[in-house]
Amino acid sequence: MNQAAARFLEAYDAQLRTDAEIPGALTVHGHGPLLLATFVGGRGFITYRDLGGADHQGIQALVAEALNFFRSQPHITNVEWKSRGHDHAPGLHDALLASGFAADEPESIMIGEARTLSAEVPVPDGVRLRRVIDEPDVRAMSAMQDGVFGGPVSKERADELLHRLSLDDSIELWVAEAEGRMVSAGRLEPVPGTDFAGMWGGATLPEWRGRGIYRALTARRAQSAHARGKTLINSDSTEFSRPILERSGLIKVSTTTPYRWVRG
Repeated sequence: MNQAAARFLEAYDAQLRTDAEIPGALTVHGHGPLLLATFVGGRGFITYRDLGGADHQGIQALVAEALNFFRSQPHITNVEWKSRGHDHAPGLHDALLASGFAADEPESIMIGEARTLSAEVPVPDGVRLRRVIDEPDVRAMSAMQDGVFGGPVSKERADELLHRLSLDDSIELWVAEAEGRMVSAGRLEPVPGTDFAGMWGGATLPEWRGRGIYRALTARRAQSAHARGKTLINSDSTEFSRPILERSGLIKVSTTTPYRWVRG
């Protein structure tokens, strides 16, 4: 790992884990090294800075105890355990699978300087970038992203975004529009008390890819982050978005794999 990547990863571990990952949580419960959070829409989330040096047996116990916590709350319908490739976590993968979690595809943890990403990028002709805050726009944006990611339209996910906006916790929702519809979208999440703003939920309709729209949307969000005094940008990227972010100046510092449990 080069010097810049090592510096970014150190900042990520110090600033972006635990509390920074759960803005908008309805409840947060500490259990050993874990934070167990609940959100609007029946979602549970498990995060931690590290696993406290736990061995195989200790990690098995932490997984079982965390899941039992959420199982005891009937309104919780799905739970995510967010793992990182650089953590010391012996036996975690097997313990999660044995408890009924399923692994999503690994994603790249990307970090870069906000000022680098803020360079002007031409917006393609006929495309408009704008922030959305009103409920109809937020629901339309969320539905478009659900379709791009291959899932059904989730009312709960849109409800959670609207809840976050109602808290005025600095989240920004951005879309690109063309021919009277949303063709790309993503959100910006400045993290209070840190150097970071996160870029999440990047999605572009298949027929609109390859035109520079997502890159322009990335630059616009970075400009907003830089204006807010954030010096670093982070994103968990699929293999589709990773090359775009690399061209914009982000570098891969580790990986993250979400594991998901669904009730019933």
